Amino acid sequence: MKVLAALLMICAAPVWAERIDAVDLIGIAASHPADVVVLGEIHDNPAHHANQARAVAALNPKALVFEMFTAEAAARLPADLSDRAAVERASGWHGWPDFGMYHPIFTAAPTATVFGAELPRVAAQSVFSDGVAAVFGAEAADYGLLQPLDPAEQSAREVEQAEAHCGALPTDLLPGMVTVQRLRDAMLARAVVQALAETGGPVAVITGSGHARKDRGVAAVLAQVSPATVVLSIGQLEDDPGPEAPYDLWLVSDPLPRPDPCAELTGG
Repeated sequence: MKVLAALLMICAAPVWAERIDAVDLIGIAASHPADVVVLGEIHDNPAHHANQARAVAALNPKALVFEMFTAEAAARLPADLSDRAAVERASGWHGWPDFGMYHPIFTAAPTATVFGAELPRVAAQSVFSDGVAAVFGAEAADYGLLQPLDPAEQSAREVEQAEAHCGALPTDLLPGMVTVQRLRDAMLARAVVQALAETGGPVAVITGSGHARKDRGVAAVLAQVSPATVVLSIGQLEDDPGPEAPYDLWLVSDPLPRPDPCAELTGG
Protein backbone atom coordinates (compact mmCIF):
# COMPACT_ATOMS: atom_id res chain seq x y z
CA MET A 1 0.00 0.00 0.00
CA LYS A 2 2.87 2.38 0.76
CA VAL A 3 4.38 1.84 -2.69
CA LEU A 4 1.02 2.50 -4.35
CA ALA A 5 0.57 5.66 -2.30
CA ALA A 6 4.03 6.84 -3.29
CA LEU A 7 3.34 6.16 -6.94
CA LEU A 8 0.09 8.08 -6.82
CA MET A 9 1.83 10.89 -5.01
CA ILE A 10 4.56 11.16 -7.65
CA CYS A 11 2.14 10.95 -10.55
CA ALA A 12 0.22 13.84 -8.99
CA ALA A 13 3.43 15.91 -9.52
CA PRO A 14 3.95 17.37 -6.03
CA VAL A 15 6.67 19.90 -5.31
CA TRP A 16 8.32 17.43 -2.91
CA ALA A 17 7.48 13.87 -1.94
CA GLU A 18 8.26 11.75 1.09
CA ARG A 19 10.64 9.31 2.66
CA ILE A 20 10.53 5.70 1.47
CA ASP A 21 12.47 2.56 2.35
CA ALA A 22 14.48 0.17 0.21
CA VAL A 23 11.52 -2.12 -0.45
CA ASP A 24 9.48 0.83 -1.74
CA LEU A 25 12.39 1.85 -3.96
CA ILE A 26 12.37 -1.44 -5.84
CA GLY A 27 8.64 -1.32 -6.51
CA ILE A 28 8.75 2.30 -7.62
CA ALA A 29 11.71 1.74 -9.94
CA ALA A 30 9.86 -1.13 -11.58
CA SER A 31 6.54 0.68 -11.93
CA HIS A 32 7.03 4.42 -12.31
CA PRO A 33 6.78 5.69 -15.91
CA ALA A 34 9.94 7.78 -15.77
CA ASP A 35 12.28 8.30 -18.69
CA VAL A 36 15.11 8.98 -16.25
CA VAL A 37 15.58 7.75 -12.68
CA VAL A 38 18.29 9.62 -10.78
CA LEU A 39 19.64 7.45 -7.97
CA GLY A 40 21.59 9.55 -5.51
CA GLU A 41 24.14 8.29 -3.02
CA ILE A 42 26.70 9.17 -0.41
CA HIS A 43 29.71 7.83 -2.23
CA ASP A 44 31.21 5.61 0.48
CA ASN A 45 27.98 4.20 1.95
CA PRO A 46 27.61 0.54 0.89
CA ALA A 47 23.89 0.50 1.66
CA HIS A 48 23.30 3.18 -0.93
CA HIS A 49 25.02 1.18 -3.64
CA ALA A 50 23.16 -1.97 -2.72
CA ASN A 51 19.91 -0.02 -3.04
CA GLN A 52 21.01 1.37 -6.40
CA ALA A 53 21.81 -2.10 -7.72
CA ARG A 54 18.41 -3.44 -6.67
CA ALA A 55 16.63 -0.43 -8.16
CA VAL A 56 18.55 -0.77 -11.44
CA ALA A 57 17.66 -4.45 -11.66
CA ALA A 58 13.98 -3.57 -11.17
CA LEU A 59 14.11 -0.68 -13.66
CA ASN A 60 15.96 -2.68 -16.33
CA PRO A 61 17.27 0.51 -17.98
CA LYS A 62 18.51 0.74 -21.54
CA ALA A 63 21.30 3.04 -20.34
CA LEU A 64 23.34 3.75 -17.22
CA VAL A 65 24.93 7.17 -16.67
CA PHE A 66 27.72 7.35 -14.09
CA GLU A 67 29.09 10.52 -12.53
CA MET A 68 32.27 8.70 -11.55
CA PHE A 69 34.12 8.28 -14.85
CA THR A 70 34.46 10.04 -18.16
CA ALA A 71 32.75 9.45 -21.49
CA GLU A 72 36.09 8.26 -22.85
CA ALA A 73 36.40 5.71 -20.06
CA ALA A 74 32.85 4.49 -20.70
CA ALA A 75 33.77 3.85 -24.32
CA ARG A 76 36.60 1.58 -23.14
CA LEU A 77 34.41 -0.65 -20.98
CA PRO A 78 34.37 -4.32 -21.93
CA ALA A 79 31.27 -5.88 -23.43
CA ASP A 80 31.21 -8.35 -20.53
CA LEU A 81 30.39 -6.22 -17.49
CA SER A 82 30.59 -9.24 -15.18
CA ASP A 83 34.41 -9.07 -15.11
CA ARG A 84 34.93 -6.74 -12.17
CA ALA A 85 38.66 -6.28 -12.69
CA ALA A 86 38.26 -5.50 -16.38
CA VAL A 87 35.47 -2.98 -15.76
CA GLU A 88 37.38 -1.29 -12.94
CA ARG A 89 40.55 -1.07 -15.02
CA ALA A 90 38.81 0.26 -18.13
CA SER A 91 36.83 2.84 -16.17
CA GLY A 92 40.00 4.37 -14.78
CA TRP A 93 38.54 4.12 -11.27
CA HIS A 94 40.28 6.48 -8.86
CA GLY A 95 40.45 3.99 -5.99
CA TRP A 96 37.90 5.65 -3.71
CA PRO A 97 35.41 4.45 -2.80
CA ASP A 98 35.93 0.73 -3.27
CA PHE A 99 34.81 -0.26 -6.77
CA GLY A 100 33.36 -3.44 -5.29
CA MET A 101 30.40 -1.38 -4.06
CA TYR A 102 29.65 -0.18 -7.60
CA HIS A 103 30.23 -3.31 -9.66
CA PRO A 104 26.82 -4.89 -8.79
CA ILE A 105 25.16 -1.84 -10.39
CA PHE A 106 26.80 -2.74 -13.69
CA THR A 107 25.79 -6.37 -13.49
CA ALA A 108 22.23 -5.43 -12.51
CA ALA A 109 21.77 -4.15 -16.07
CA PRO A 110 24.22 -6.23 -18.12
CA THR A 111 22.82 -5.19 -21.51
CA ALA A 112 22.56 -1.47 -20.74
CA THR A 113 24.72 1.01 -22.62
CA VAL A 114 27.02 2.76 -20.15
CA PHE A 115 27.76 6.49 -20.34
CA GLY A 116 30.29 8.46 -18.32
CA ALA A 117 29.78 12.07 -17.23
CA GLU A 118 32.76 12.82 -14.99
CA LEU A 119 34.33 16.26 -15.07
CA PRO A 120 38.10 15.62 -15.02
CA ARG A 121 40.16 17.55 -12.50
CA VAL A 122 42.11 19.38 -15.20
CA ALA A 123 38.88 20.49 -16.88
CA ALA A 124 37.47 21.68 -13.55
CA GLN A 125 40.60 23.73 -12.94
CA SER A 126 40.42 25.29 -16.39
CA VAL A 127 36.99 26.74 -15.58
CA PHE A 128 38.80 29.33 -13.45
CA SER A 129 41.15 30.37 -16.24
CA ASP A 130 39.18 29.76 -19.44
CA GLY A 131 35.55 30.03 -18.40
CA VAL A 132 32.76 27.47 -18.29
CA ALA A 133 31.78 27.84 -21.96
CA ALA A 134 35.28 26.91 -23.09
CA VAL A 135 35.10 23.72 -21.03
CA PHE A 136 31.53 22.65 -21.81
CA GLY A 137 31.40 23.76 -25.42
CA ALA A 138 28.89 25.36 -27.76
CA GLU A 139 25.85 24.11 -25.82
CA ALA A 140 26.76 26.00 -22.64
CA ALA A 141 23.90 28.47 -23.02
CA ASP A 142 21.37 25.73 -23.82
CA TYR A 143 22.29 23.99 -20.55
CA GLY A 144 21.91 27.17 -18.51
CA LEU A 145 25.59 27.63 -17.74
CA LEU A 146 25.77 31.21 -19.00
CA GLN A 147 22.76 32.36 -17.01
CA PRO A 148 23.73 33.93 -13.67
CA LEU A 149 22.04 32.61 -10.59
CA ASP A 150 19.76 34.77 -8.51
CA PRO A 151 22.06 36.66 -6.10
CA ALA A 152 20.52 35.03 -3.03
CA GLU A 153 20.91 31.59 -4.56
CA GLN A 154 24.48 32.34 -5.60
CA SER A 155 25.30 33.46 -2.08
CA ALA A 156 23.68 30.38 -0.53
CA ARG A 157 25.64 28.07 -2.81
CA GLU A 158 28.89 29.86 -2.02
CA VAL A 159 28.22 29.35 1.69
CA GLU A 160 27.64 25.64 1.01
CA GLN A 161 30.93 25.41 -0.87
CA ALA A 162 32.76 27.13 1.97
CA GLU A 163 31.27 24.72 4.50
CA ALA A 164 31.96 21.70 2.29
CA HIS A 165 35.62 22.70 2.16
CA CYS A 166 35.84 23.31 5.90
CA GLY A 167 36.23 27.07 5.51
CA ALA A 168 39.68 26.53 3.98
CA LEU A 169 38.96 28.02 0.54
CA PRO A 170 39.79 31.64 -0.22
CA THR A 171 36.54 33.52 -0.67
CA ASP A 172 37.48 34.63 -4.19
CA LEU A 173 37.42 30.99 -5.31
CA LEU A 174 33.87 30.32 -4.12
CA PRO A 175 32.04 31.68 -7.20
CA GLY A 176 34.17 29.45 -9.41
CA MET A 177 33.46 26.44 -7.22
CA VAL A 178 29.74 27.06 -7.64
CA THR A 179 30.24 27.24 -11.40
CA VAL A 180 32.11 23.93 -11.35
CA GLN A 181 29.21 22.26 -9.53
CA ARG A 182 26.78 23.66 -12.08
CA LEU A 183 29.04 22.31 -14.80
CA ARG A 184 28.96 18.84 -13.25
CA ASP A 185 25.15 18.91 -13.29
CA ALA A 186 25.16 20.02 -16.92
CA MET A 187 27.57 17.26 -17.91
CA LEU A 188 25.31 14.69 -16.29
CA ALA A 189 22.30 16.14 -18.09
CA ARG A 190 24.08 16.12 -21.43
CA ALA A 191 25.05 12.48 -20.96
CA VAL A 192 21.40 11.68 -20.17
CA VAL A 193 20.22 13.48 -23.31
CA GLN A 194 22.72 11.46 -25.33
CA ALA A 195 21.67 8.23 -23.63
CA LEU A 196 18.00 8.88 -24.36
CA ALA A 197 18.75 9.71 -27.99
CA GLU A 198 20.83 6.59 -28.52
CA THR A 199 18.82 4.05 -26.52
CA GLY A 200 15.32 5.48 -26.07
CA GLY A 201 15.53 4.97 -22.30
CA PRO A 202 14.76 4.44 -19.57
CA VAL A 203 18.00 5.80 -18.16
CA ALA A 204 19.35 5.27 -14.64
CA VAL A 205 21.74 7.93 -13.33
CA ILE A 206 24.24 7.02 -10.60
CA THR A 207 25.45 10.15 -8.85
CA GLY A 208 25.91 11.88 -5.54
CA SER A 209 22.73 12.98 -3.83
CA GLY A 210 23.75 16.62 -4.28
CA HIS A 211 23.48 16.18 -8.04
CA ALA A 212 20.19 14.30 -7.59
CA ARG A 213 18.49 17.39 -6.18
CA LYS A 214 15.48 18.54 -8.19
CA ASP A 215 15.94 22.23 -7.47
CA ARG A 216 19.47 22.53 -8.81
CA GLY A 217 20.84 19.14 -9.88
CA VAL A 218 20.66 17.12 -13.07
CA ALA A 219 16.85 17.11 -13.01
CA ALA A 220 16.75 20.91 -12.99
CA VAL A 221 19.07 21.07 -16.00
CA LEU A 222 17.02 18.47 -17.85
CA ALA A 223 13.86 20.47 -17.16
CA GLN A 224 15.47 23.33 -19.06
CA VAL A 225 17.05 21.47 -21.95
CA SER A 226 14.58 18.60 -22.35
CA PRO A 227 11.32 19.64 -20.67
CA ALA A 228 9.29 16.71 -21.99
CA THR A 229 11.57 14.20 -20.26
CA VAL A 230 9.98 12.63 -17.18
CA VAL A 231 12.54 12.50 -14.36
CA LEU A 232 12.28 10.77 -10.98
CA SER A 233 14.90 11.98 -8.50
CA ILE A 234 15.71 9.82 -5.48
CA GLY A 235 18.09 10.99 -2.79
CA GLN A 236 19.93 8.71 -0.38
CA LEU A 237 21.10 10.33 2.82
CA GLU A 238 22.33 9.57 6.32
CA ASP A 239 19.97 11.89 8.15
CA ASP A 240 16.41 13.07 7.64
CA PRO A 241 16.39 16.16 5.37
CA GLY A 242 12.93 17.22 6.53
CA PRO A 243 9.65 17.74 4.70
CA GLU A 244 11.09 20.10 2.06
CA ALA A 245 13.82 17.74 0.90
CA PRO A 246 14.69 18.54 -2.74
CA TYR A 247 13.89 15.10 -4.14
CA ASP A 248 10.85 13.25 -5.40
CA LEU A 249 11.67 10.55 -2.86
CA TRP A 250 14.45 9.93 -0.39
CA LEU A 251 15.86 7.15 1.77
CA VAL A 252 17.83 7.45 5.00
CA SER A 253 20.51 4.89 5.86
CA ASP A 254 22.59 4.45 8.98
CA PRO A 255 25.58 6.81 8.94
CA LEU A 256 29.05 5.40 8.54
CA PRO A 257 31.70 6.12 11.17
CA ARG A 258 34.20 8.46 9.55
CA PRO A 259 37.12 10.57 10.73
CA ASP A 260 36.58 14.30 10.80
CA PRO A 261 37.06 15.36 7.16
CA CYS A 262 38.12 18.84 8.25
CA ALA A 263 40.80 17.78 10.75
CA GLU A 264 43.65 17.68 8.23
CA LEU A 265 42.68 20.98 6.60
CA THR A 266 42.09 22.90 9.80
CA GLY A 267 44.71 21.22 11.98
CA GLY A 268 42.02 20.00 14.39
